[in-house]
Amino acid sequence: MRAGHEIGRDQVVRLMKALEIKGFSRRWKKVATTISDPDAERAADLVKRNFRADRPNALWVTDLTYVPTRSGMAHVCFIVDAFSRMIVGWQVASNMKTEMVLEALEMARVKRGARRLAGLVTHSDARSKFTSVRFTERLEEIGAVPSIGTVTDSFDNALAETTNGLYKAECVYGPDATGWDDVDHLELATLTSVEWFNADRLHGHCGDIPPAEFEDAFYAAHEADRIPVGIQ
Repeated sequence: MRAGHEIGRDQVVRLMKALEIKGFSRRWKKVATTISDPDAERAADLVKRNFRADRPNALWVTDLTYVPTRSGMAHVCFIVDAFSRMIVGWQVASNMKTEMVLEALEMARVKRGARRLAGLVTHSDARSKFTSVRFTERLEEIGAVPSIGTVTDSFDNALAETTNGLYKAECVYGPDATGWDDVDHLELATLTSVEWFNADRLHGHCGDIPPAEFEDAFYAAHEADRIPVGIQ
C-alpha cells in the first residue's frame, strides 16, 4: 500500500499459498494473570472503554503479560499512548514485581521529554502492581492520574490487551521465532520489535502509517504548541 500498489485479498491468498506463507492466529488460550489486592484503594475507571485521545500524552494504557523461556517465565510490561498506539515504555523481567512497572513508567516519562505530564490519564487493570502505593505515588509525581478497570475484564483494558496480542503474534511466536533462552534473549528481541512497531509497522488506527509518523504529522500541524502539549 505504501509503495502505491493496490492488491486484493484473493491475490494475497494466492501469493501466500504459492510462497508457502501461513498467517498466524492470535486465538490462543488466555491464562488469567490478574491478581488484585483486595485491601488496596482502587482508582475510578476514567476511560470507560473509550480508548481514543485527541493528542499524545492524554491517555496511556498499560498491562503485564507473560512469555515462557527455556530458563523460566519472563514477564513483560508495555505502556501505550492511545493517541498513536505508540509503545512509549516497556520492561522485560524475570518477576512481576512493582519495580518493573515503575521502570516501564520511567522509560515512558523520559521518552516524552522527562517533564511533568499534566492531564495524562494512565489506565490499567486492577492487578496489585497498578494499585500499589508506589505506582500511584509515582503517577502523581509526574502529573498523571490513575484509572483502573474491573477485575478479570479484558474489555476494560482492551487496547493494552491488543498490544500484548500483537507482540506475541509478531515477536514471541512469529514465523522466525524459535523460542527464547532467557530473559536477556527475550529483552533484546523485544527492543527490536518495539522499535519496528513504533517506526515501521503500519497501523490501521493511524491511517495505515506507523505511530511515529502519525505523531510527527500531529506535531507538524500544531508546531506552535509542540512543547506545551501534555507537558509542564
